[in-house]
Amino acid sequence: MKQLNIYLMLVFVMFVWGANLPILKYLVTVVPPVTLTAFRILTAGLVVLVILWQMKLLRKPTKQEWKYILLGALTNVVAHHYFLNMGLAITSGTHGGLILGTGPMLTAISAAFILKYSPTRIQWLGLVLGLSGVSVSILVGGGESSGANLGDFYVFLAILAQVLSYMVVSKAARTLDPRLLTAYMMMIGSIVLIVISFVQEPGGVYAFSETTPFFWGLFITSAIVCTAVGHLMYNYAVGKAGATKAAIFMNLNPIFSLLLSAIFLGEILNIRHFIGLILIVAGVMLGSGAAEDMWKKHKEKRATS
Repeated sequence: MKQLNIYLMLVFVMFVWGANLPILKYLVTVVPPVTLTAFRILTAGLVVLVILWQMKLLRKPTKQEWKYILLGALTNVVAHHYFLNMGLAITSGTHGGLILGTGPMLTAISAAFILKYSPTRIQWLGLVLGLSGVSVSILVGGGESSGANLGDFYVFLAILAQVLSYMVVSKAARTLDPRLLTAYMMMIGSIVLIVISFVQEPGGVYAFSETTPFFWGLFITSAIVCTAVGHLMYNYAVGKAGATKAAIFMNLNPIFSLLLSAIFLGEILNIRHFIGLILIVAGVMLGSGAAEDMWKKHKEKRATS
């Protein structure tokens, strides 16, 4: 697949993940957070398995691959979704999305230590610009989005767990299709989350019986589009582009979260959010290597013309 198609795929994933924040913010007000995420991930995992079965990609993993699957399930599914839903239950969708924007910097640092990979100077500049954009947006005052609280800390733990999981996905992708890895991780992770929900939120499953068609519409959208399709596409992109380059696009996540939270949750945006947008887009272009690729192609065209 062409590099440009990988970039477009990542932008789409960031949009649906950004949309997932305000959706989850609403869903956790109806069903307890751990119970909600457990059955949402289970639904997503089953959908991914069906998709891969249709694509004839299902196969039994090796013993070594099972180690990556289990580690990925604990970080990418259990820890990430547990803390994300717990955090969104007590903080705003806007603030949650902004905190998720620290992912690219955490990924770059983790990759440098774990994968022994160091981004180029231009990519580091992109990382700094992207993080600056997120910081500018976070500094916006007003209501629930101001200041740190327990919900913010939970969301930070969620993105930290997800970043660590990308290191696992990047290594596992050498022998195991990232899409198949995603399916196994979701199924195992959802089972663990269901057990946790029964312990932490006994009787929480009965809340599903008191929901509305609107709730189920959002639940299915979150499970299938945002989680199943989103994680399939992102983990595939990680396998093709690498953990650090793919994670740069996570800078777009808080922007989509901001805009969609304002539209659907009525959360207020400020001029600083739009300043953050400019910095974040610049960070994505530089940090992802997209700007370098475009410049090289431009030079090649000039040289051959």
